[in-house]
Amino acid sequence: CKSDGSSGDGVRNRKTDSDHDRDLIWREDEGYSHLVSRFYAPKRKSKDAKSFTLEEVAKHNTRDDLWIIVEGKAYDVTKYVQHHPGGWLPMVNMAGKDCTDVFANYHPARVYEKMLPGYYVGEVSDYEVSAFVQEHREVRQKLLERGLFETRLSFYAYHVAFQVALFSCVLYGVLCCSTYSAHMLAAVVLGLFWQQVAGIGHDIGHNAVFHQMKKDNLGGLVVGPLLTGISIAWWKRSHNVHHIVCNSVENDPDIQFLPLFAITEKMFGKFWSTYHQKWFTTDAVAKLLVRYQHFLFYPVMAVARFNLYVQSWALLFSKDRIYNRKQEMACMLLFIGWNVALLSQLPSDERLPFLLLSHAVAGVLHVQICLSHFSMGTYNGHAYNGESDEWFKMQCATTLNIATPPLLDFVHIGLQHQIEHHLFPRLPRHNLREARKYVKPLCEKHGIVYHEPGFFQANVELVRTLYRTAQLSKTLKQADGGFYESPLWEGLNAQG
Repeated sequence: CKSDGSSGDGVRNRKTDSDHDRDLIWREDEGYSHLVSRFYAPKRKSKDAKSFTLEEVAKHNTRDDLWIIVEGKAYDVTKYVQHHPGGWLPMVNMAGKDCTDVFANYHPARVYEKMLPGYYVGEVSDYEVSAFVQEHREVRQKLLERGLFETRLSFYAYHVAFQVALFSCVLYGVLCCSTYSAHMLAAVVLGLFWQQVAGIGHDIGHNAVFHQMKKDNLGGLVVGPLLTGISIAWWKRSHNVHHIVCNSVENDPDIQFLPLFAITEKMFGKFWSTYHQKWFTTDAVAKLLVRYQHFLFYPVMAVARFNLYVQSWALLFSKDRIYNRKQEMACMLLFIGWNVALLSQLPSDERLPFLLLSHAVAGVLHVQICLSHFSMGTYNGHAYNGESDEWFKMQCATTLNIATPPLLDFVHIGLQHQIEHHLFPRLPRHNLREARKYVKPLCEKHGIVYHEPGFFQANVELVRTLYRTAQLSKTLKQADGGFYESPLWEGLNAQG
């Protein structure tokens, strides 16, 4: 059910007399808020449905035996793992756990009605919701009630127009100007163009623009492989996992950069990456590079984009199940084509400087991404084991915002409100600042970390984090396996 109205801030306000009915809950579908049933029973009543404890559900925590808990109900989703649009890794990372908040923030209302009932196996007898969890879930309900998940397409029309203007300046500088300085200025603008397009790519990858998978996937082909040369399928595969297990040493691919970087001493020694499906070890090369990582960070960010091209092609040529594989390959070939055509219009001695400068400027994006998490808390294994590491608290503990005046929001492409984005990933970028009005006071009320430094201070904190770990790397000693370990590694592995 849905009702229309308007609030003073110009955002739709939807209310009904049954707002507080315990059997009803606000959910989002295609960007619109709907007041729907909290639980949909299976059409065919299963004779096997019974009651389980949290401990019993937790035992079903592998890819081949995967149960989840949503709203106090247990679901056996093992058969769906290989078909999950977000990939199998997010599901495995939440296997055997309470997925209520994760599920709500990544799935539209229709999934609860059309898909979940078919996997229902029973009730969770000892499922409880703490006062704090109930309170932060009410924040999401307020956002939905106000209609803040609805995209204002004029916002994206403005940004698309701005990006068209940027690319037009690139074409003018390359095709209509003959001086070296004009060509290098065009390279700078091209880098800014890629950074700005990435903002829309990020939003559309979360289905936060059209809120319809087909439309967002189509738009993703344009702003992903065609305009930026980066596979949207690769981005989704990596980014979905990152959101679920943010700053987990073993599980978050967005902090696994050995042998170049180690943001915490927890990475020293040896650990298995569930995303990359390989061991990361602090070998002699890693020990050397990490020792100087605070000096290497910005130079590496200047060329980091080339790594994304490699990662994109590697996934598309893999045996993994990839949505729109052929279309992505075609778009990435077109990206190479238009870049080669653009470079061919320059004098031969200017092509390499143009290529490197444009990618270095686009590297600002990589710095922005790293700022969000590198200096924040890290942990081993999986979170969501209880009240201390539940969904809301973990997003705040591992993520920071960038204090930014509204006028400069476009510069940060939504990454300035990463806490709110991590809490509500399907919330359109233009409403993140509004969500902040609810999130920050809640954190202050309960003494929860809500870190929001300015851009330059965030850079200082990032470099300090890298420096600190670099200094600790000097104390590593070589183990029998050939890698370098620390006392912390010994403790975590019951050694020493």
